[in-house]
Amino acid sequence: MRVFRSLPILALALVAMGFGLWGALAIWYRAPFEPPIRLGFSALWAAVTIGALVALFSGRRWKAFGVMAVAVAALLAWWSTILPSNEGEWAPGLDRTVRGAVEGNILTLTDARNFDWRTESDFTPHWETRRYDLSKLVSVDLLANYWMGEAIAHTLASFGFSDGRFLVWSIEMRLRKDQSFSALGGLFKTAELITLAGDERDLIRLRTNVRREDVRIYRMNARPEVAREILLTYVDEANDLAEHPRWYNTATTNCTTVVFHIARAVRPGIPLDWRVLASGYFPDFAYDHGALDQSLPFAELRERSKIADRAIAADGAPSLDFSRAIRVGIPGVAIALESK
Repeated sequence: MRVFRSLPILALALVAMGFGLWGALAIWYRAPFEPPIRLGFSALWAAVTIGALVALFSGRRWKAFGVMAVAVAALLAWWSTILPSNEGEWAPGLDRTVRGAVEGNILTLTDARNFDWRTESDFTPHWETRRYDLSKLVSVDLLANYWMGEAIAHTLASFGFSDGRFLVWSIEMRLRKDQSFSALGGLFKTAELITLAGDERDLIRLRTNVRREDVRIYRMNARPEVAREILLTYVDEANDLAEHPRWYNTATTNCTTVVFHIARAVRPGIPLDWRVLASGYFPDFAYDHGALDQSLPFAELRERSKIADRAIAADGAPSLDFSRAIRVGIPGVAIALESK
């Protein structure tokens, strides 16, 4: 009986510790002060949490609960005032977001990106208006970009057309100037989402040739009409995001979770899976559900999908040749190339 009487207290203690940790990090990442002051407020919040826990286990439970409840309410009220915006001093290549319009079979994109990157700080910017004939859409590829082990990857999608062009889409954390990626910070409203679309020689080459990251391409099992639905869902997402900014969130609203929701919009009923959150394993999830080429066991397909060496070898190639070169040996691609 004593154990059962203790369960509510233990539950309250766990809730208090959870809010204590979250609140300290939220203050550290988002309070509008210099680092020493933010650290002081984070420490103060931790002290309030510890005080509430001590009171909880010393018999002054309702007083502890009341103090913590008021503190949490105040913190959440402040948190609700931190709103996303499309205005800011953005990092290079993130200062514009793509928009799309469809008339008949013609997709027109404004602010499609086609940068020529020499280094991450030395580049020639090109924002372009591009037109694509959706009746010539023949394929869609899933790309996974690894830079910190197998568990975390950035997910992109590239759409192939029978004229040889590829249009790649990337939903990213919109970093400000001098801001760097932080998986932990991404849980605390430190960056908005941005949708980018453009040339593979920009968005893929930046990762393989400039940053020297591991990028893998998988051909998806998608008929042209399904590929079209997926592409138009990306366009709708981009247009909505351009009008209604949203926060990036490492766990719930990132490149992979958005891709998953796009896939669900096209094919309802796809089950949620832990590999959607552990984004590096999203290709495994897609393979298991028949969304990727099935001609090889996944372990072999994964090795064949790695394109960094081919991308580096094709560094100076024009855009169309670069896209062809990185797909040499990728299962399922030859059929699409032969249809040109």
